[in-house]
Amino acid sequence: MDILSIIIHTKSRKNDYFVVIYREEIVKRRLSMNSNILPRMSGILLHPTSLPSPYGIGDLGEEAYHFVDFLEASGQHLWQMLPLTHTGYGDSPYQSFSAFAGQPLLISPGHLLKLRLISQEDLADCPKTDPDHIDYGTIIPWKNRLLEKAYDSFLTRDFPELKERLSSFCQKNSYWLDDYGLFLACKKVNGGVSWLEWEDAYRIPTPAFKASLRQELSQDIGFYQFVQFLFFEEWQELKSYANEHGVHIIGDIPIFVSMDSADVWANRHLFQLDTKGFPLRVAGVPPDYFSETGQLWGNPLYQWEVHEKEGYAWWISRIKNQLEVLDILRIDHFRGFEAYWSVPYGEKTAVNGEWVKGPNKKLFAAIEAALGGNLPIIAEDLGVITPEVEDLRDTFHFPGMKVLQFAFESLDENGFLPHQFTTANCVCYTGTHDNDTTCGWYATLAPHCREKTAMYMNLREGDSIGMAFVRTALSSIAAYAIFPLQDVLGIGKEGRMNTPGVPAGNWGWRYTKDALTDSLAEDLRALTALYGRCTR
Repeated sequence: MDILSIIIHTKSRKNDYFVVIYREEIVKRRLSMNSNILPRMSGILLHPTSLPSPYGIGDLGEEAYHFVDFLEASGQHLWQMLPLTHTGYGDSPYQSFSAFAGQPLLISPGHLLKLRLISQEDLADCPKTDPDHIDYGTIIPWKNRLLEKAYDSFLTRDFPELKERLSSFCQKNSYWLDDYGLFLACKKVNGGVSWLEWEDAYRIPTPAFKASLRQELSQDIGFYQFVQFLFFEEWQELKSYANEHGVHIIGDIPIFVSMDSADVWANRHLFQLDTKGFPLRVAGVPPDYFSETGQLWGNPLYQWEVHEKEGYAWWISRIKNQLEVLDILRIDHFRGFEAYWSVPYGEKTAVNGEWVKGPNKKLFAAIEAALGGNLPIIAEDLGVITPEVEDLRDTFHFPGMKVLQFAFESLDENGFLPHQFTTANCVCYTGTHDNDTTCGWYATLAPHCREKTAMYMNLREGDSIGMAFVRTALSSIAAYAIFPLQDVLGIGKEGRMNTPGVPAGNWGWRYTKDALTDSLAEDLRALTALYGRCTR
């Protein structure tokens, strides 16, 4: 037997386990045998906005480091997040002003203090908010004023090293940062409304007018670039800390970009728009598990023929950018690359759409040619999945997703049940950001489905359904097991992050500082080690 293992008898307050912990070297040895085999790991889904903070919203500051410490202590190797981009309408991370720019709300006041850009007195007027929930309407204007104070300090005081780092950042990221800064500066001039409502000169600017705007709006452009510099500098510090402690970051991008974004405004030829910039057809999904009338997202659709003519350069730069910022990338609505649901602009629902073929393998072949093979990408392959979508996913060895809640919606056999998994090259989730928490979901489950769930997981009186789902995910053959923190904590429907099709009241949940206890970390670590996912 060439695999060395240490058998440790671990006693917890609830159960006795014989836990087999494989050394990290064994995982590396397995990986060297076949680069397409993923190591068995697990982790927690938590967006940074949900972290505790005295400033009304979670950020990249001290509590983010404490969460990494909790992940390490509990034997987790993965921290999955939602898109880290600059959110627009509805505060959704899936509707952003840029596919590249970071979320300014995640910049921590502590980072600004460390850089001496603000003083402690500048934080005195921080609004009092609910520690369990984010009040975006209150926090956004306060955070923006704080960032403006930091920029004013940067301009009026001497920061030679900071200015040198900023200059380097701007040069490296000019391919997206220049248009992003100009876009937001123009948005400010036009009262913050969507660029489709701007005057013609701003909506479809000539090269000469753009050049004059860069001069005229240089200070505002500089502010937006400065904020991005602050975000990515703080982010890289946190990511480095996580990696040093054995935690890999799984990020997320939606396949489509927001209509009101720098991406569309500055690259109109890449999207299905009319001569005035308005969309001809928009994205969505047909009626499904989440909605009887489908989901009308409203995102502009790509002109894939133009992307192909340009060698998919925009997509290559997007993926390259994200893989520099993250360790692993989940692509939301992966099936849209094979075929996407196209809805005429102006429709009230997504019912009257049609499937249109996408770029399929040509896109990812171009990305691999530019960036190399074995890309660390997870394919969100939920919804209407065809053999063609599965072939696209499997051709590039992208792991797909298995959501345990979907396994128990009926008494039928289905591919989401762990005993039906046919490959380890997948990610098993208890639920996603679009699902109710497992406790909330279970409370409204049909009685016969609840009985099946209880029998499948051998539930006993007093057991937490959230942790039962965590255990089931950990025990599956899936290479990665991911569970929202809400399920680990046993939180009900009040912890739901997003309800698809509901435009308001989402993305606000936060946990409190006292929730992550040493005993919770010990219990989670024991379970994780029991199922061979703890490699420390």
